[in-house]
Amino acid sequence: MADQASTPGALPPSEIHSLENTVDIAPGAIVSRTLARSAGGNVTAFAFDRGQELAEHSAPFDAMVHLLDGELVVVIDGTNYELGPGDAIIMPADVPHAVRAPEKAKWMLVMLKGES
Repeated sequence: MADQASTPGALPPSEIHSLENTVDIAPGAIVSRTLARSAGGNVTAFAFDRGQELAEHSAPFDAMVHLLDGELVVVIDGTNYELGPGDAIIMPADVPHAVRAPEKAKWMLVMLKGES
């Protein structure tokens, strides 16, 4: 993994972390924090207030959404997937996707760069 000191907000290695507590929900906002970054990808924690969303877009690599708390709807190529705490889903490379929170939600995004 890359030098985490060069990634503001990154989690220190060799320590146990409560992922749900890495970001706080802010009223009417989306909060994000990059927890780890390397040439192979990165891990970002998100906190969405109720009704927040990431508009439809695509990315050139696979990404995994893992819901930590709350409710989340992930839309992949027009299909809605409702996630509950503990659920995860892979968003395939180059396929349109969006993320929205019908209720407050905390979740992790793991981007997998390189071969898919």
